Amino acid sequence: MTEAQIERQVVELCRVHQLLTYKFTSPAHRGVPDRIIIGGGKVLFLELKQMGKQPTALQMREIDRINSHSACDEVKATWAAGVTDALAVVRKVFDL
Repeated sequence: MTEAQIERQVVELCRVHQLLTYKFTSPAHRGVPDRIIIGGGKVLFLELKQMGKQPTALQMREIDRINSHSACDEVKATWAAGVTDALAVVRKVFDL
């Protein structure tokens, strides 16, 4: 399954549960997570990978950077490999 296919399933889950989801791109700043998901007073920055793949060092640095600058426990940055893991992360963070 491609990252785009994983992303479509994550977006569909978010839509069903009325979570806001945005594609996160930053032309001047590489390595940012793929998606920002917002709902219920929580924010999730989520990097999506194909099953068996891992984020690059730059992507991990950005995930760590977001987490270290978070003002509260309701903001989280992480990554997920494969659709099962990605959907599980969203369900866990947003108590679905």
